[in-house]
Amino acid sequence: MSSTQDLDYPQILFQYNNGFLVSKIMFTACELGVFDLLLESEGPLSSDAIAERLGTSASGMERLLDACVGLKLLGVEMKSEGAFYRNTELSNLYLTKSSPKSQYHNLMYYSKTIYLCWHYLTDAVRDGKNQYERAFGVSSKDLFGALYRSEEEMIKFMYGLNAIWSICGRDVIAAFDLSAFTVIYDLGGCAGGLAQECISLYPNSTVTIYDLPKVVQVAKERFVPPEERRITFHEGDFFKDPIPEADLYILARILHDWADDKCMQLLAKIHKASKPGGGVLLVETLLNEDKTGPIETQLYSMNMLVQAEGKERTPSQYSKLLTAAGFREIQVKKTGKLYDAILGRK
Repeated sequence: MSSTQDLDYPQILFQYNNGFLVSKIMFTACELGVFDLLLESEGPLSSDAIAERLGTSASGMERLLDACVGLKLLGVEMKSEGAFYRNTELSNLYLTKSSPKSQYHNLMYYSKTIYLCWHYLTDAVRDGKNQYERAFGVSSKDLFGALYRSEEEMIKFMYGLNAIWSICGRDVIAAFDLSAFTVIYDLGGCAGGLAQECISLYPNSTVTIYDLPKVVQVAKERFVPPEERRITFHEGDFFKDPIPEADLYILARILHDWADDKCMQLLAKIHKASKPGGGVLLVETLLNEDKTGPIETQLYSMNMLVQAEGKERTPSQYSKLLTAAGFREIQVKKTGKLYDAILGRK
């Protein structure tokens, strides 16, 4: 029989209390360019050299570097002249700007935007609404008007989303054999990271990114090269404007933004537009049916509270929405990564 003595409460509380500090250390090292500098250097550098090149105080940089060593984001080598720091494999792969799998932009979006909304989590729980008005002084009646409240903010979001698909995109696109679907619409396809994965895996397919006009304009200018003929664009608001006929519609991280009634509205509209035998692919992070986790998904659901209008859902909740909209043969595939896939057919 267990007792409270079996639980290491101080250690558990220490980890939970300091989660914010851990994140800020990583965010700060990224923002200052620590990992980029060490990637470009010919060898390990002293804290004084790093501080001088990055324009920071010597004492502050030394403590930041030591904390990064403790978090296993940096390695350290002690020489007669002192400590010399180097990147770890993890930081080279995910925390440097030049890596194909860089999460730099995603981390900066968390640091500069998401964390400001989370400051008002208590208020969000009390009133059940996102916190753009308190965090940024903007109305959240138009969700994406608040989310894309400036071009700079929109571009940060677009870079961050592409960073996610650089890690998870191939897995969700490969979760089912989609080769039979050659005409594909990626609704809310944003910067095109998932569309790129789709045409790479299914070279006979074409993908149309359907998104707001200002998103499409930036995607064309910054993210999708003009010579890529298999990716095209459709400007509009898919809640208000017509949805063209296609073989497959991808909704990646879309439904979790919205309440059930809005999800039903969109899915019914897609079902009506879809070709017979066509399908819809949902890409979402899925909650366990028994409410035990995963903790990452539970945290994302809290983020939907402070940032959007929706929530994360279980497979059965998504299946219920799809069935009510008229879709059948619903299949769920867990990828083992952050995002999973659900396929429904007309």
